[in-house]
Amino acid sequence: MRRNIMLVMALLPVLLAAGGPAFAGAVFLGPGPGLTGNDTGGIIAYSPAIKRVAYREMAANWCSRWGRLSHVTSAHLRYGDYVGFVCIDRPGMIH
Repeated sequence: MRRNIMLVMALLPVLLAAGGPAFAGAVFLGPGPGLTGNDTGGIIAYSPAIKRVAYREMAANWCSRWGRLSHVTSAHLRYGDYVGFVCIDRPGMIH
């Protein structure tokens, strides 16, 4: 019994290190609850509990991760639909 516990404790850091990057990239896997996107834009699942101005703020916060500005491209305010946005470069930004 003690040997099994020692084996699990020895393998635990390896398992956590291998699974960490998989969970870190999960935000880019596809539509899910909340906000999904990357450095070029994304979508926000519509919810009646979220105020209209909050979608613009959520998009701005998301794009600011890459030093970009946001622009909401589509706002279908119906349950089960999405609010789409793109991240655009700041004027004078060079890649």
